[in-house]
Amino acid sequence: MTSGQNKIDPRTPILVGQAQVSQHIDRLESAAGPIELMSQAVREAFGDAGIQVAGAKNSAPIDALRVVRSLSTRSTNPARDIAATLGISANEYGLTPHGGNMPQYLVNCAALQIRDEGAQMIVLTGGESFRSRRRARAAQMTLPWMELKESQESQESQERQAPTPLGEDLVMNHEIELAHNIMLPIEIYPMFETALRYRDKRTIPEHQKYISELWSRFSHVAAGNPNAWIQQSYTAEAIRTPSQENRMIGFPYTKLMNSNNDVDMAAALVMCSVERAETLGIARDKWIFLHAGTDCHEHNFVSHRYSFTDTPAIRIGGQRVLELAQKSIHEIENLDLYSCFPSAVQLGAESLGVSLDRQLTCTGGLSFAGGPFNNYVMHAIATTMTKLRERPEEAGLVWANGGYATKHAFGVYATTPPAHGFKHESPQDKVDSLPRRAVATAIEAQGPATIEAYSVMHDRDGAPEKVRAAVLLADGRRAWATSINKQLGAEMCENEWVGKSISLDATGDLKIG
Repeated sequence: MTSGQNKIDPRTPILVGQAQVSQHIDRLESAAGPIELMSQAVREAFGDAGIQVAGAKNSAPIDALRVVRSLSTRSTNPARDIAATLGISANEYGLTPHGGNMPQYLVNCAALQIRDEGAQMIVLTGGESFRSRRRARAAQMTLPWMELKESQESQESQERQAPTPLGEDLVMNHEIELAHNIMLPIEIYPMFETALRYRDKRTIPEHQKYISELWSRFSHVAAGNPNAWIQQSYTAEAIRTPSQENRMIGFPYTKLMNSNNDVDMAAALVMCSVERAETLGIARDKWIFLHAGTDCHEHNFVSHRYSFTDTPAIRIGGQRVLELAQKSIHEIENLDLYSCFPSAVQLGAESLGVSLDRQLTCTGGLSFAGGPFNNYVMHAIATTMTKLRERPEEAGLVWANGGYATKHAFGVYATTPPAHGFKHESPQDKVDSLPRRAVATAIEAQGPATIEAYSVMHDRDGAPEKVRAAVLLADGRRAWATSINKQLGAEMCENEWVGKSISLDATGDLKIG
């Protein structure tokens, strides 16, 4: 109960514990795997809430222990392994599909279960030991946690041990995209960037300066974040200038403009009902309320998106979460926009109606704070919780993104309870009704076309290697083009090629002249 207010509904969902851990270790033999890092994060998140994980008088039974899918563990049921490590049990051990939206999606789902289904406590975690795994492989070492343990149990027993699947595993690559071998985020996010540059009528040097200044501001935040992987400020010039340590990867992005997945990091959140928090005696100044959440996605395939410069699902989902929370974007002091690449931040900010001059990250973003694949947003939520506890009069909004600016989850947070309880919606029907483009095969697209967006992939020496492009045909269909012409790649890094007329052969090879 708070002063001057009615008693809070006991079914109100709250976040009461958070933790972030990172492992900077050079001695590989001592490197902990993701299960150990996640176990440590869960233990510390319970400690943050002021309660015991297990074995004590005020330890709490757990309805569900849910894990964001990790790329660096061989465990088939990481939640169960974490429980075994900690000596606890849960009624459900869950595992998500891949997607950077999953941490916020899990928070939204847990809040609904607490509000509507009688759940009292749900624990969320995720983590990677990708840096140690990469280094071990380079040294031709196999650390114990890198091995898949053979089970001697019966098939029936193994099925009982299988994790509960969580969330929708969207198919995000169209067969025509795959036919052109276009599937990597570093090939596609630069296409959003070149399209934005062309729309906004900036030259290549002007736009490189523009996005490097944005990323420099993100690095300044990371420098002051004790949980950031790289706690260092970078100048805009250092970020945009290719060098041996900062090579061009997928033009127009240098290494420092890419998500930094080479990390050993984990995070955990403890959620419960107000009723359980009161029973356990969790201090009121630890409580963070989720006012509202939304989940939705763009048209699954980039091939079908109407424009590379518009993300309507972010606009619709973001607008709706603010409406449900009864707040405007200008009443949100703490924003964390998903930041795998500069184009994601630009698209997110524009769709949410905020200026790039605002502070758009709580952590410093995936390039600097760390991008542990699917689990970055759990770190963003944990950081938002900490900031709101320090400034309880403020509010926070987290936007999570998965795929190619495809899957979106939103959450609005505050230290005060929502006036009408937690609200959630999935406005997917509004997104699905929006226009979409048809996509042409290479044979169908043979002939003249106009470049809509492009990226230039570079080799490890920083030299142009291959071109990836989206093109528009005269009838409005989209097609895909590629080229291994290194001279063309170099030309596309120096001069604007969006809007240029080109031609395609029957394989989708881009031709000029």
